[in-house]
Amino acid sequence: MSPVNPFDDATAARAVVDASGTLRAWNEGARLLLGHTAAEVVAGPAAALLADGPAAAPPPPGEDRWSGTLELRHRDGHRVPVWVLAHRRPAEQGEAGDWLVVSPLDHGPQQPDDPLVRAALTQSPCATMIFDESLRLRGINDAMARLTELPPDRLRGLRPTDIGGRPQNAELEKRMREVLASGRAADLQTYYQAPGETRAHAWQAQISPLTDSAGRVRGVCVSAHDFTEQHLARERLQLVNQASVRIGSTLDVTRTAQELADVCVPTLADFVSVDLLDALEHGESAGLPGPPVPLRRAAHRSITPGCPEAVARPGRLDHYPAGSPQAESLLTGRTVVSAVPSGDLDRWRAWDPIRVSRIEEYGIHSTMSVPLQARGTTLGIAVFARYRHPCAFTHDDALLAEEVTARAAVCIDNARRYSRERETTLTLQRSLLPRTLPASPAVETASRYLPAARSGVGGDWFDVIPLSGMRVAMVVGDVVGHGIQASATMGRLRTAVRTLADIDLTPDELLTHLDDLVVRLSEESGDDGAGETGATCLYAVYDPVSRRCALARAGHPPPVLVPPDGPPELVEMASGPPLGVGGLPYESAELELREGSVLAFYTDGLTGGGESGYAGLPAGGTGASDGLTRLREALARPGGSLEAACDRVLDTLLPPGGIEDDVALLLARTRGLTASQVATWDVPADPALVAPIRKQVVEQLAAWALVETSFTAELVVSELVTNAIRYGSPPIRLRLIHDAVTLICEVSDASHTAPHLRRARTWDEGGRGLLLVAQLTQRWGSRHTPEGKTIWAELDLLGET
Repeated sequence: MSPVNPFDDATAARAVVDASGTLRAWNEGARLLLGHTAAEVVAGPAAALLADGPAAAPPPPGEDRWSGTLELRHRDGHRVPVWVLAHRRPAEQGEAGDWLVVSPLDHGPQQPDDPLVRAALTQSPCATMIFDESLRLRGINDAMARLTELPPDRLRGLRPTDIGGRPQNAELEKRMREVLASGRAADLQTYYQAPGETRAHAWQAQISPLTDSAGRVRGVCVSAHDFTEQHLARERLQLVNQASVRIGSTLDVTRTAQELADVCVPTLADFVSVDLLDALEHGESAGLPGPPVPLRRAAHRSITPGCPEAVARPGRLDHYPAGSPQAESLLTGRTVVSAVPSGDLDRWRAWDPIRVSRIEEYGIHSTMSVPLQARGTTLGIAVFARYRHPCAFTHDDALLAEEVTARAAVCIDNARRYSRERETTLTLQRSLLPRTLPASPAVETASRYLPAARSGVGGDWFDVIPLSGMRVAMVVGDVVGHGIQASATMGRLRTAVRTLADIDLTPDELLTHLDDLVVRLSEESGDDGAGETGATCLYAVYDPVSRRCALARAGHPPPVLVPPDGPPELVEMASGPPLGVGGLPYESAELELREGSVLAFYTDGLTGGGESGYAGLPAGGTGASDGLTRLREALARPGGSLEAACDRVLDTLLPPGGIEDDVALLLARTRGLTASQVATWDVPADPALVAPIRKQVVEQLAAWALVETSFTAELVVSELVTNAIRYGSPPIRLRLIHDAVTLICEVSDASHTAPHLRRARTWDEGGRGLLLVAQLTQRWGSRHTPEGKTIWAELDLLGET
């Protein structure tokens, strides 16, 4: 059967009347009923067809359907009593406000002997309608008549779209045509408020073909089943499932609260707000205060864009008085359901008239306050409100809200605990890293440290350590893992490096001692050498006098060298194993650096190399190689200070959305001391020649315009040279180094025996020399060299002047 235009079908009289009462359409059925042709009545007033006026009341304002009997006048003048069904047409079928007016032409009584009607009424257990091949209604049972609230004997011959103007009727008619064409049953599910219902229900229409004895499809049977309970149960299960997936996607408190509100709108409520108790500085809940209860808005969500019904903005702190649903729910720990029509919120009028006006403006009729509780702690409150949803909150709704908020509360508590631990670790990390880098005549430095965005603070560190002879040590390292344990291990290693640097060990010797320390730490922590407590490290010592730099690395990425007038290049140097492996040697490399060269030290979080490898370049394959290439490109860009270069490197290499591993970056630009700042003498091993050496020192200080410090320097030089002649071995060498603030005296000899400071007794003839040196200088010490040892002392020129 080919489909026909429902309006043109002559089995029923149909007309369209616009909002002004003008006839806009007239079909052949209407002509058969009243005798008027379309050309005679279209564009004229519909009231002209009435005999003496309406015989039934017109549709009330706001209603979408009206039915009743009208006295109409036939074209030949006689009166025709007509039962009329009128309903507003869907927007897609006409202009806004148009009414479709229908009257069945075949409205005689049902024939109980009709086989189609008899089959449908005897086999259907629920509300049922029967349509023939032309989709004209042949009959309905009592259950369907109660739902439609229309007389069954008046509906014969009408189509589904004649009976109702809602989109569901059009979809039903479409499905019925498909069943007629295919002969296979179909289902249609919809949420719909039938005329005979007080609220909308979930309906499932089962559309079944009706066949004759020959198997030919002669019509369709539509059976409507109310499956509201199953529909609601499915929605609740889906909401719980969505909550488990969508809530807690991050460890951010505000984001988690917003996810809770997003999940519940519009499935459970038309508006949801989440208010939390403020946390203490260390991250724990401030407890349950007495009323008025202070709650800070964390998030909200509305079915209306922009959340116009919200009184509080996110971040605002409100105090809820005793008797308010929020305070009652928070203090009792149970859900409070309030119905506005019953007066449950009347006490709010005096407390917050603005909030009450919003309730009245948007027609909020039901609210539900649910406490957010996790691990025995109350974190805040979630408030659910309905105004578009016609039904008040039920006991099942409260149980569903409690289950969803319980999941969200655990996620919020996890986020708060993570924030507390992260802040504690960050505080520890900042306290263990140098706040400022020391000024040094040997290098100009700049640094950056960035903690990981997700995995927590790690064990990356860097340091700049002044050494004797105006030398400087630079170190960068990375402890395995993240969190407080990694930060604590980092602090211990940084302290150990400073201690070992103080005794002027070579880079390879220092890493060997540091490796032994990490092995002991691993054993103490019970790791049994499994490498849980491990680290990588790069240690370098730069001498501004010789302009040479000695380096050694333990599984750490090599530095990048930027010459004053050349492209950046990766320093080629051997790599020892990471710290904590134990038993394997480290090798030092030595570079000669021109003044103005820049060394870039970094951890593998910057280049994306992951955990460093045991030898060669850092592990990570293509990612590490790409990172190193981009690092060299960023360092090659001209201009700016080292601080600007640090920012440029981070902007180039790090993604905008946060980093997975923490990052340490240290840039050092080398300086050199000129020959005029260094004076050297070879000292004969003869005590009688100490006086001429003192005289030469005084002359050199006068040439440097350091006359004010000559007396102190002469005493220090005399004592150090005399000790070297008396207790050391030739050759003996004296060296003076100075810059704007420091004068350094160094005496070197071939003996490996280091002097010890001691306090001489009253009648001792010696033992006071080094004590005198310690009193006259800013600091002093000794260091071993491949040829022997060097005793050094620093004088503060600013203090002298």
